[in-house]
Amino acid sequence: MSERQKMISGLPYDPGDPELQADQTAAKQWMARYNAAMAASPAERRDLLRQKMGEVGEGAIIRPPFHCDYGYNIRLGRGVFMNFNCVVLDICEVEIGDQTQIGPAVQILTADHPRDPVQRAEGIEFGRPVTIGRNVWIGGGAIILPGVTIGDDAVIGAGSVVTRDVPEGATAVGNPARLKT
Repeated sequence: MSERQKMISGLPYDPGDPELQADQTAAKQWMARYNAAMAASPAERRDLLRQKMGEVGEGAIIRPPFHCDYGYNIRLGRGVFMNFNCVVLDICEVEIGDQTQIGPAVQILTADHPRDPVQRAEGIEFGRPVTIGRNVWIGGGAIILPGVTIGDDAVIGAGSVVTRDVPEGATAVGNPARLKT
């Protein structure tokens, strides 16, 4: 199994692997083009997104600047909107459902590191996928941690740090985010 296959599967992998380094270089070059296209039309930017993303639904918009690790692990549903300055660390799959709206400066993180300091010092990493349902609203500055699933129609308050799954239709706010009753 290649380091790339391990990474995508959520297994421990070596981020210094030459194939992964080449993938990151390609992603950096793509981000430079994408982020320079702020004045381009949404259709032109969507064409750029389709060059790098795993999937881009009709009408999906990401406002530059945007940052990611690889891009190819990101799947955007139809009508997804991501505002300025979002970061997606996509070492594992990130799926964002149709009509979801994501505020500025939101971070979606799949990358994780060993808790044991000896293992961490070895430089090995792993990840856990993030799934965001349909018609979700994520307020500005929220952070979605590795392995989280957010159900359809949920709301995540601005500045919240989501450490656990959020059920369909629920509202979660705070740090750590808690379900609002």
